[in-house]
Amino acid sequence: MPMERVLILGASGGIGGALASGFAERGAEVDRLSRSGDGLDVTDAASVADHLAGRAPYDRIVVATGALEISGATPEKTIKGLDPRAMLDQFALNAVGPALVLSHAHELLPRDRPCVFAVLSARVGSIGDNRMGGWISYRSAKAAVNQIVRTASVELARTHREAVVVALHPGTVATAFTEKYVGRHPSVPAAEAAQNLIDVMDGLGPAQTGGFFDYSGAEVSW
Repeated sequence: MPMERVLILGASGGIGGALASGFAERGAEVDRLSRSGDGLDVTDAASVADHLAGRAPYDRIVVATGALEISGATPEKTIKGLDPRAMLDQFALNAVGPALVLSHAHELLPRDRPCVFAVLSARVGSIGDNRMGGWISYRSAKAAVNQIVRTASVELARTHREAVVVALHPGTVATAFTEKYVGRHPSVPAAEAAQNLIDVMDGLGPAQTGGFFDYSGAEVSW
């Protein structure tokens, strides 16, 4: 059986690094890309194209890039605190970035066997599940990336019938990303969260492409 090939974008982050380690531990060949390690800027089309050019098809691709705070801007408590620059930065990193990577998915995924392309989203991006308000820039960017994933899945299914393209909610993970915001919410170590996500990806098939799932495999409301 051929060795599983995996690409992790955002591999220098807590979840991305744990995903790379988790796949490697089960014998996969793992390629890692990140801004700090490789100069990948997912908000720049040329950078994305350069870093993805010539890569062989992957069985698993995970976009684990993203940030809750950008350039010191913290999530808004209410819409009254909206800053246009901060909102645009959120969309650039958390929505445009994954979209640029997905624009290369047809070159990165095999057409003749099952494969998974997953983008880390967040439950706070669910419109139907929003009952608290706040965090409008981050929420909106994650809602946008969910739509991007859904659209890409429809288009990719025409040429890659066995591909699964999904948005995944990893839960609250104990990383530097969430350190200031965990509070009383239960969190799990990055390694545990990564294994949960790997298990979810392993259980997905073409019937689930275009979906939004949490770390337990349960479908999340749009």
